[in-house]
Amino acid sequence: MKSLRKKRRVQVIALAGGALVLSTALIGYAMRDGINYFRSPSQVVESPPPPSEVFRIGGLVAEGSLVRDSGETVHFDVTDGGATVPVRFTGVLPDLFGEGQGMVGTGRLEAGAFVASEILAKHDETYMPKEVIDALKEQGVYQASAANDS
Repeated sequence: MKSLRKKRRVQVIALAGGALVLSTALIGYAMRDGINYFRSPSQVVESPPPPSEVFRIGGLVAEGSLVRDSGETVHFDVTDGGATVPVRFTGVLPDLFGEGQGMVGTGRLEAGAFVASEILAKHDETYMPKEVIDALKEQGVYQASAANDS
């Protein structure tokens, strides 16, 4: 009688462990396309990701690099002070987007240029995404203002 109880307990624990592993694997599989890693321009130049990888890039829009084509296509460079990556975006840019401003883009690297599917700009004069601040600090370019302490 006691060994039957012990056997059932082991079976229940094994079944629960298997269900946990299976559910973790299914969640990971479902999220594989929803995870976008952040890279600074220096990281992209040092080790370019494959063209199939969607990632986020962030930094400052380089001064004098913003060029608008006919239509909605915009070309500009994003920099972190150490490296510069050309960016191409087709669509409507955020209102606060401009040269010398912080930005984060989501997209792919194609032929050495970042082709963005989405561009985010800082939402006010003092805000800059944490990833961009960290990348700029790494390069020694970031200068904190009193209003932007993180």
